[in-house]
Amino acid sequence: MCNLYSNTMPVAAMRQLFAVYASNDQLGNAEPLPAIFPKGNAPVVALTDDGQRALWNTHWGFVLPQISKKTGKPIQPKAVNNARDDKLRTSPFWKTSFVERRCLIPATSFCEAKGRNPATYVWFGVTGEGNRPPFAFAGVWRAFNGNYGGEQREMVTSSMVTTTPNALVRDTHPDRMPVILHPEDYEEWLTGRPEPAFALLRPFPAESMVIHQSGEGLKFDKGGL
Repeated sequence: MCNLYSNTMPVAAMRQLFAVYASNDQLGNAEPLPAIFPKGNAPVVALTDDGQRALWNTHWGFVLPQISKKTGKPIQPKAVNNARDDKLRTSPFWKTSFVERRCLIPATSFCEAKGRNPATYVWFGVTGEGNRPPFAFAGVWRAFNGNYGGEQREMVTSSMVTTTPNALVRDTHPDRMPVILHPEDYEEWLTGRPEPAFALLRPFPAESMVIHQSGEGLKFDKGGL
């Protein structure tokens, strides 16, 4: 799973990398994000109704209503920010979004915590040119309109697809890692039919990844600024 990642790409760089027209950029003058947590703002690349790529700001986590076991009344909804690859085609919570609403989640690194009290925070990225080469996770999105945090909200929510970990990530998180897509697969993920899109959900090669930093108290990707 992944509960923390960074996206320190300038908006103009995202438009260029993901082939998004300026007219479809809804991020404005967004600042670099060295730490994105669940329920935070998460830029994504999604398709408009007419099939063009667009940059949207989303709420990281699909909204899952919660009921108090004590009172039986609604309480703060849960934000489900990871979608397991083995649930995408079977769970009603994910299936429609996987079939109809896939997206790319731009990133420059992601973090997994190892151990507790204190935890070691390990920041992973991909190999390439520059300090933090950019990449994209496989994601899904859906709209939400309802009570959230005591107020009526209308927003787009997103969730990150996870799969089994590769050898590099496994030492830190033995169960899951986010799906990193190869650039040549971006179009297939966004527009392809469900079966070929599902085939893209596999661990990214360990030899094409690096550990950018590791240590206690590293909840921000300091090298990404």
